[in-house]
Amino acid sequence: MSDPLLDIRDLCVSYGAIRALHGVTLRIPQGEIVTLVGANGAGKSTVLRTISGILKPTSGEILFRQASIAGRPIHKIVGLGIAHAPEGRMIFSNLTVLENLRMGAYLRSCKKEMAAGMEQAFSLFPRLAERRGQEAGTLSGGEQQMLAIARALMSRPDCLLLDEPSLGIAPILIQTIFEKIVEINRTLGLTILLVEQNAHLALEISHFAYVMETGRVTLEGPPDVLRKDPAVQDAYLGGG
Repeated sequence: MSDPLLDIRDLCVSYGAIRALHGVTLRIPQGEIVTLVGANGAGKSTVLRTISGILKPTSGEILFRQASIAGRPIHKIVGLGIAHAPEGRMIFSNLTVLENLRMGAYLRSCKKEMAAGMEQAFSLFPRLAERRGQEAGTLSGGEQQMLAIARALMSRPDCLLLDEPSLGIAPILIQTIFEKIVEINRTLGLTILLVEQNAHLALEISHFAYVMETGRVTLEGPPDVLRKDPAVQDAYLGGG
């Protein structure tokens, strides 16, 4: 088996005296969509926040292209090729769509790269092109999620971390968001680590999945295999 693009080994993270992750190990191969499935509080978002440098691990390793990135500053991790679209979107609500996208490219000084990133964003999400001068806080939840993903792509990453992209979005737009995730993976070749409570959709688009419970990985495997697991069916898929 070839080395994964992102390799997480025995990762432990604490919030003060509370242990949030207990030895989590994940392998994220180049060019694949890998999903973390689990209930609220399972530690899924903590994994993404630690990879992107928001949180510092208490122990364990995070390797990106076989080089350790654990504990590095956030901007250094972005510069290496990892972008994070966080839970709750965290867009700049008082800035326009264009200004938000420019913020995503803050490490890019080349105007040609900036223009190419904008073109890519508006090609993926035509609705953002229509609203480029609009303040982001006035967009719908689905449009804000499109903006959060497009802003992350402006750094031209090789690995995209997506945290709950369906959260707070009208059902009619959830399918569109997931179709765009697949398009980003297939057409741009991006590796994607996806945290998502909508297990049906997440398993449908993923190449591999991990199930997390109380800070630990309890199951892993191809989505087709996990979908047949009675425990996964009962907990996340509404029964068999």
